Amino acid sequence: MINIVILGSTGSIGLQALDVIARHNERFRVVGLAARNEVDVLKEQAEQFKPKAIAVGDNNAYPALKNSIAGNVELLSGMEGLSAIAAWPDADIILVAVSGAIGILPTLSAIKAKKQIALANKETLVTAGDLVMQEIKNNNINLIPVDSEHSAIFQCLAGEKDNLKKIWLTASGGPFRDFTLQELELVNVEMALCHPNWSMGPKITIDSATLMNKGLEVIEAHHLFGVDYNDIGVLIHPQSIVHSMVELVDGAFLAHLGAADMRIPIQYAFTYPDRLPSSAQYLDFTKLAALEFQAPDIKRFPALELAYEAGRTGGTMPAVLNAANEIAVQYFLGGKIGFTLIPRLVEQVMNRHDTISEPNLEEILSVDKWARILTEDIINRGGSS
Repeated sequence: MINIVILGSTGSIGLQALDVIARHNERFRVVGLAARNEVDVLKEQAEQFKPKAIAVGDNNAYPALKNSIAGNVELLSGMEGLSAIAAWPDADIILVAVSGAIGILPTLSAIKAKKQIALANKETLVTAGDLVMQEIKNNNINLIPVDSEHSAIFQCLAGEKDNLKKIWLTASGGPFRDFTLQELELVNVEMALCHPNWSMGPKITIDSATLMNKGLEVIEAHHLFGVDYNDIGVLIHPQSIVHSMVELVDGAFLAHLGAADMRIPIQYAFTYPDRLPSSAQYLDFTKLAALEFQAPDIKRFPALELAYEAGRTGGTMPAVLNAANEIAVQYFLGGKIGFTLIPRLVEQVMNRHDTISEPNLEEILSVDKWARILTEDIINRGGSS
């Protein structure tokens, strides 16, 4: 029996992970659940999966949690609570599926407790990739990527790491891949939340629409696979069938294909290096239309180029990129700024940052806070045009 803690159990990835666990309850058991403040959902999950511990990241939600959960369950709260449940003694695998840089400290806590990491939180590696990967090495544990693209690359590179020439990350292009610059100016929240292929949480759905998500994935791939940014390419692939590819030194390509269903990479992260039958839809190649690929348009979607710039700069710049983007997306979702202002805000904040080349964790967290405050200040002063 494999014991699993899910950080972000009420989000899209967390819910799909619980579906995988429920379908293979002879193999997996939930020992811990964590979310930001969705106490009602946590209560339902606790009744079904009987975890030993539950945590809420929001301290203000703790009284409601305490009043809702009965039985012999340890209840935790705040960042200390998330970090504690991430290092839960009985846990074998920690699924990090929280959204944003809040995932950094719990991930480090899990690594230091020598837990296997199933990582669905790209912001952790974007913001603190050098530190996290060094801790992975120091503690000699597995980090299995859950993002469909990085799971694809991870699987394609099995036995081929020494032969790698280039990584190709695919992107659906989001709902606006054919929009003109003028049409992008008119995009609203409702439009941006309608992803054509994937069912995801609101933040990542907006990031997909701006192509910032793919930019964050480029930085994540750099850290996961130790590949130079010049050797990581992005292709728009509207069908989302090819999840990513590796190009080898002899001209061969290895591609990972599958249905657009996150339960496939989630389950693989839980069973690695084994595999189990999946409840996901299986591909029928006789019914597939043509598979299309094209280069991304940086002029219409500048967020991707900003991510490459931040990654190549290194140090604390990726943390600035991520923090500014998180705040900008938050304000867009709140209807307070326009869609095309998201990358403009990120660029403004990046331009004001003096990069620390080899930051420690305290410096990374300080810069993250600085970038968030500055982004909000620019928005509130109306300086994002």
